[in-house]
Amino acid sequence: MTKRNLHSVLFPKQRQILAQFGEDLLLATKRRKLTKKLIAQRTGFDVKTINKVFAGDPGVAIGTYLKVMSILGMDANFQELAAKDEVGIKLQNIMLLGEK
Repeated sequence: MTKRNLHSVLFPKQRQILAQFGEDLLLATKRRKLTKKLIAQRTGFDVKTINKVFAGDPGVAIGTYLKVMSILGMDANFQELAAKDEVGIKLQNIMLLGEK
């Protein structure tokens, strides 16, 4: 079975968003004066995986991103990611307005 190149699965805009997310996590780490080695120790992942997180690598499991966010005290931010469903609310409002 051939391995998929996850970079080719994402659209360029999605790759850009993920790269920015990784960079934001790296900046959060630096603001807290933590090292990649310390993040690796606290999460139980190796430094290579932590580097992939900070690079926004799409091959990294979402749970890995969550674990890093938790170490940084940002796990509440993760909960908010899909909570704001503006498109879904607009679609529902349109449907509700169409009902008689």
